[in-house]
Amino acid sequence: MAQQREMTLAGVLKASASAQGDRPAMLLDQTEVSFRTLAQAAERRARQMLGAGVRSGDRVGVLLPNCIEYVEIMLGAALIGAVTVPMNVRYKARELKHLIVDSGMSALYTRAAIEGVVEFGPLLEEALPGFANVKDPASLDLEAAPKLRTIIALDASYPRFLPESDVALFQGDLSKPPTPDQTLLLMYTSGTTANPKGCMIANRAILSNAWSIVDRFSLGEEDVWWCPLPMFHIGGILFVMTMLAARGIYAGMSHFDADKAIDMLERHPPTVFYPLFPTITLPVIDHPRFKTLDHSKMRLMFNLAPTDLQRKVQASVPHAPLCAAFGMTETAGTVAYGIPSDNAEARFQTCGHPLPGWEVRIVDPQTRQDLPIGARGEIAVRGVGLFDGYFNEPELTKRQHTEGGFFLTGDTGSLDEEGRLSFHGRFKDQLKVGGENVSALEVESFLMTHPAVSLAQVVGLPDEKYGEVPAAFVELRAGAVATEREIIDFCASKIARFKIPRHVRFVNEWPMSATKIVKYRLRERLEAELSGKSDSGVQS
Repeated sequence: MAQQREMTLAGVLKASASAQGDRPAMLLDQTEVSFRTLAQAAERRARQMLGAGVRSGDRVGVLLPNCIEYVEIMLGAALIGAVTVPMNVRYKARELKHLIVDSGMSALYTRAAIEGVVEFGPLLEEALPGFANVKDPASLDLEAAPKLRTIIALDASYPRFLPESDVALFQGDLSKPPTPDQTLLLMYTSGTTANPKGCMIANRAILSNAWSIVDRFSLGEEDVWWCPLPMFHIGGILFVMTMLAARGIYAGMSHFDADKAIDMLERHPPTVFYPLFPTITLPVIDHPRFKTLDHSKMRLMFNLAPTDLQRKVQASVPHAPLCAAFGMTETAGTVAYGIPSDNAEARFQTCGHPLPGWEVRIVDPQTRQDLPIGARGEIAVRGVGLFDGYFNEPELTKRQHTEGGFFLTGDTGSLDEEGRLSFHGRFKDQLKVGGENVSALEVESFLMTHPAVSLAQVVGLPDEKYGEVPAAFVELRAGAVATEREIIDFCASKIARFKIPRHVRFVNEWPMSATKIVKYRLRERLEAELSGKSDSGVQS
């Protein structure tokens, strides 16, 4: 593209709004907003934050479902150099408390409820002791979260939230524009630690990725990128920025529903179809109305799945090349993408070539030495979109990088002769449940708060719908009694639903190496049991 490559989100917004004016920038469900309107709303949010005491470098939480306001808040924070902290709306009280306290956020945007799903007021009361007794919502003073000054609500229906209409807008000049190296996002992701950890993502990192995607797929103002992923996920936020940079249209949904997705695809046929995960892709392409839609404008499709499923997705719209990708929160989204001109099997079986500015190595997980072409090892990456480290975790950040600055992803991969990357699973003790990262250690730590549980181990079990689901092995305390249903019910209101074990088995004896429990043997036991083969040592 001919325009200057802005490397701050604030710069991208201003440049695109100036060039595109009243052309549509976003579609969300049935709401359309123009570039000009989005820029004006972002400035209002910036003044609102300044009026609430937020300053450059402060963290601002967003506990909302996908909505236009979500994007306004993120853009408003970007204009003043504040850091957006996206929060998973499926998190329970203990998880929300960790994000609020660990990030040190000074303000949090939310609303009273997602109708029929969750009420955020009682949830935050449970998360933050003392919040139920707050007298002045404009000036919180909570021992549990000392840096949190206010919780701003997009509605006025919960008494301890500060209605946004009560926040006086700052009337002076906006603060000095942020630089490309300033942190834009603090995104929490589950990994090998017991709690989600915050990834510091600079403006330059995510905008470099956005511009690379614009170039790889020749995106422009005529493109409509349909992506129903949640905005608390890097895959939801990255493509908002990508389409702002491309000056095209980002099309999303407040929450995924297959019928509503079909309605939206009918009203606004996309050029880029990006459901990405099978849990979203399959309900759409298997919908009886999908075949009757006009797919003539669709020129690209994206999905992550085994080869046979990739073939099925491609067959649903044969003329639009299906590509895969590799990335994670720590890489500000994506490292590698399939190239549409590659042959079909290369696109189905690999994650494609690294984007410009990225280097990918396959290393021995013990020695960290490079492995030969075709050999499987740990994927290590270095490049323009790499995060700046884990917030409050300098030692963990150091351990996850080589001396040469390559980030050790914990994923198993290989490279072919042409430089394409293939993903073969995870070295790290982490599950991927329907696109959500789940730390086995986090779930294990929670299970061991049950009074009957002495030790818990969590493994991923293959699942046709979600890719994999958690399964727990539990050793009870001496004399204690518990049932599978009891353990699952204990989790039900305490941790996010996607983290709850689908199976619980009770163990008297653990399979051990010299010093560690051998988890793959636990997984094999349960898979054998569920396939109808007998297994000893595990009780249901």
